[in-house]
Amino acid sequence: MYTLAANEHLNDVKLILGCGDLPYTYLEYLLTILSTPLYYVPGNHDPDFNAKDPRSRVEGGSNLDLKLVNHQGVLIGGFGGCVRYRPDGANQYTQAEAYQRAFKMLPKLLMNRIRYRRTLDLLISHSPPFGIHDDNDPAHNGLKALNWLIRITRPRYFLHGHTHFYRNNLENNETILEQTKIINVYPYKIFDTNHF
Repeated sequence: MYTLAANEHLNDVKLILGCGDLPYTYLEYLLTILSTPLYYVPGNHDPDFNAKDPRSRVEGGSNLDLKLVNHQGVLIGGFGGCVRYRPDGANQYTQAEAYQRAFKMLPKLLMNRIRYRRTLDLLISHSPPFGIHDDNDPAHNGLKALNWLIRITRPRYFLHGHTHFYRNNLENNETILEQTKIINVYPYKIFDTNHF
């Protein structure tokens, strides 16, 4: 991607969405080269957010973890982290903790429903939903709270990272759950927002 961005192959990109575990300096590089907005969620290899530590955030980007944004008419929400597999792991949550985090989004989702007559168009996450694009090792189990969020928000698209095709654990990087297209973005995807 460094070369693609520097050689102007990504000039038509109007928005960058980060699904975690990309070095923050790399995301800052993309912001600089492409001069376009960036929304991201943290992954399990990213640092926990600390307002006093600039290394815990992407300078110029917007951390969308448990937040919602209206970007040029597209309603986007974010959910960072993955299932807890180490007691002291950054951005890791038990299945119960993930549900608690998802419930925190409900007031904002309700406001979207009232204001826009829909809750979300696009949900980005680090982790995949449970049973969809996840793996059977403890670090790569999906989060059940994401399945619930998909069912109640009904986004058109759900983008996630965390699981990798080079491990041959995924047969397909796109799956439909009810009306939501779930897409594993590893290693990267060019996504056309004209679908909205």
